Amino acid sequence: MTPSRRRLTALAAATTLVLTGATAGAAHAAVPPDAPEQIRNGDFSAGTSPWFSYGTGDLGVTDGRLCTTVPGGLANPWDAGIGQDAVPLIAGAEYELSFDVSANPGAALTAVLQLGSAPYTTYASVNATATGTPQHVTRTFTAPADNPAAQLIFQVGGSPQAQTFCLDNVSLRGGEAAPPYEPDTGPRVRVNQVGYLPGGPKHATLVTDATDPLPWQLKSAAGTVVAGGRTTPRGVDPASAQHVQTVDFSSFRTPGIGYTLVVDGETSHPFDISGTLYDRLRVDALQFFYAQRSGIPIDGDLIGAEYARPAGHLGVAPNQGDTDVPCQPGVCDHRLDVRGGWYDAGDHGKYVVNGGIATYQLLNAFERTKTAETAGGGAALGDSTLRVPERGNQVPDILDEARWELEFLLRMQVPAGQPLAGMAHHKIHDRNWTGLPLAPQGDPQPRELHPPSTAATLNLAAVAAQCARLFAPYDAAFAARCATAARTAYAAAKAHPKIYASAADGNGGGAYDDTNVTDEFYWAAVELWLTTGEAAYLTDLTTSPLHTAEVFDAGGAFGWQSVAALGRLDLATVPNGLPAAERARIRASVTAAADRYLATLHGQAYGLPLPGDAGAYVWGGNSNVINNAVVLATAFDLTRDARYRDGAVQTADYLLGRNALNISYVTGWGEHAAQNQHSRIFAHQLDPNLPHPPAGSLAGGPNAALQDPYAANLLAGCQPMFCYVDDINSYSTNEVAINWNSALAWLASFLADQRDAAAVPAPTCAVTYTTHGSWPDGFNTQVTVRNTGKSAVDGWSLRWAFTGDQQVQGYWSAKVSQSGATVTATNESWNARIALGAEITFGLIGSTAGSPNPTPTLITLNGVACTLS
Repeated sequence: MTPSRRRLTALAAATTLVLTGATAGAAHAAVPPDAPEQIRNGDFSAGTSPWFSYGTGDLGVTDGRLCTTVPGGLANPWDAGIGQDAVPLIAGAEYELSFDVSANPGAALTAVLQLGSAPYTTYASVNATATGTPQHVTRTFTAPADNPAAQLIFQVGGSPQAQTFCLDNVSLRGGEAAPPYEPDTGPRVRVNQVGYLPGGPKHATLVTDATDPLPWQLKSAAGTVVAGGRTTPRGVDPASAQHVQTVDFSSFRTPGIGYTLVVDGETSHPFDISGTLYDRLRVDALQFFYAQRSGIPIDGDLIGAEYARPAGHLGVAPNQGDTDVPCQPGVCDHRLDVRGGWYDAGDHGKYVVNGGIATYQLLNAFERTKTAETAGGGAALGDSTLRVPERGNQVPDILDEARWELEFLLRMQVPAGQPLAGMAHHKIHDRNWTGLPLAPQGDPQPRELHPPSTAATLNLAAVAAQCARLFAPYDAAFAARCATAARTAYAAAKAHPKIYASAADGNGGGAYDDTNVTDEFYWAAVELWLTTGEAAYLTDLTTSPLHTAEVFDAGGAFGWQSVAALGRLDLATVPNGLPAAERARIRASVTAAADRYLATLHGQAYGLPLPGDAGAYVWGGNSNVINNAVVLATAFDLTRDARYRDGAVQTADYLLGRNALNISYVTGWGEHAAQNQHSRIFAHQLDPNLPHPPAGSLAGGPNAALQDPYAANLLAGCQPMFCYVDDINSYSTNEVAINWNSALAWLASFLADQRDAAAVPAPTCAVTYTTHGSWPDGFNTQVTVRNTGKSAVDGWSLRWAFTGDQQVQGYWSAKVSQSGATVTATNESWNARIALGAEITFGLIGSTAGSPNPTPTLITLNGVACTLS
């Protein structure tokens, strides 16, 4: 029997209940039979999407009906529900709501059309009693208010007995057919609305039907033409289906503000040309994490009065967490204090796998300053560079921010003596989904620990190992805690290698499921080996099939579900003891991936390192764009080849306005920027008393799959680059998330370090760094510097960084000091001059508590990298 025939059969036996009017006695005109349908997939022929549920079992389609189980004993009808978001209502319009419902053994239910966020204003409702026989219910009403994104909820809780509810033929007819959505894309000339680096690439994209090259003019803020040329026709851009041409004005290098590009009768948004463009973006992108902190009051004096709020989830009513949190029923018998950390995204959940990659990127942005010439030794990420409560504590602020999450991750580890000891709980979040807006301190939902998983445990192992080496110079006790946790977690994961998070575990929070943890094992082994130097971890990483595999995907080099590339990048950049040939092979794999991303970028008329097909535009796709740029940036750090730097710099153009929608995806950056990202905390669109997301918040970006009801209703049939809307209801295109902002923070830090993006200077020195002797707690090193430049050096300062806990204890023939991991050696009065072709030598004695002591890969002389020999 076909599904359509089954429905006809069921209706023949169904009872029909007809209710009319919003109040008793009200009269309503009949809804015309051709009135537009406002419910999507009401016959469930397309499965369960876009329907959702809370407080129920999994949704499923059985014999063409949407069915689920509901536990008995729930206190209220609204404690369990089945619903659909983004239902449009027009004030004064007539509607007919109808549906078929059955329940076994039988129970009451209420269908409610309501505001989908607090105060959940009811527009219309109907009560019914469902039995084992399907009942057809119809209700007509007049909508009392306009709402383009109302919510239909079937409240199915409150029965003393467990029930199986089934729905079919859900319909809401009336109102008007939605007009085709036409986004406001502004001028047809698309530029980076923030600006360009003086020595960097400067490209723009023109949307035009013209097929021949067109003249363009670059104008100053005063309207003076300062440069000109002709466009390059590019045909139809596959990601947007637009006819486009491109403009290259890279040869113009004069700094200034308020430039505009004029072509084909259109004037672009204004932009600047400056070497300091990205200084504040680095700070803003990192500041996002303080705004997302859980378990601490947010200080308005640090981040702005509109963002001040009490601490969330410290066990103060109405909160029911996070200081003493139980597991889900049947998961474990222990309770944990899991306070702190960052709220993951637009919800109040905290997830180890997403926290893992976000923490990694902050730690890696700092570790990059030890090995990248343009990073200036990390001064821009040092103490008192961010607006965080810990500033002034002699620890780099970016490490302080990362530590807030690290402390939470450590708390998620199963205690000794418990089943699965050493594993990490996959996540903690509310028992049921909550609505928007909702401040963290106002969340009334019970909080629950979810089962441990191998993926979460290996994330903990990897970032705790990073923590151990990077915090060693600043807080030896905390570094030791991290090292112990990392070793314990890795051992536990090896003992339990196939405990996977369930894809169905998504009520109240995201599932973050992952059934392939080969990459997590590889990444964790790499980080533990880099930190400890122990042979067992080296064996594990070198015997992993991923060690020689291609790990950089075209659609996204890495992400929370794919982390092998993190291990590859760290082996390429962090000083270590791999044989030279092996290290060269690893570095070559990074530059080969960067070459592919460059080729992709050059093939895209909007200049981004992402393929133009729909499959590349996914949930959180903006972070994939950035992570591909991270590979480009890393290739530049490794090779000093400006092509890679230019590719990373050009990627920022797409994020900041050079795209089909002519929008900056970073709040507060650009003339037309996203500001209504999906967030319970920053919900200004829903409550004008609340703020927009803070400046520097990255939106997820175009998602061709349209995985939320609002986007699915509004953007159906969109070309990939147009599958985005700046609306708080579109969580699949417009959410914020810590792993997306960590990517932005990493890239922004790299961009800020490039200053004017001037020509890369040739090395003028060569250094030989030789450790002549090592013992369990120390080493003896000699450094020779040779002048290979074109003139004598009068006064010198040599700088490098240790990888872990090494400390300088003595020195000769130079003045040697150490701050954190950074070592600075300056000349004595008698050896200040290094003649052309001459060399000087000095030495030092160092101590270590057992960390590896590899040769540094970056040593600078007066700020310029030397060749290492």
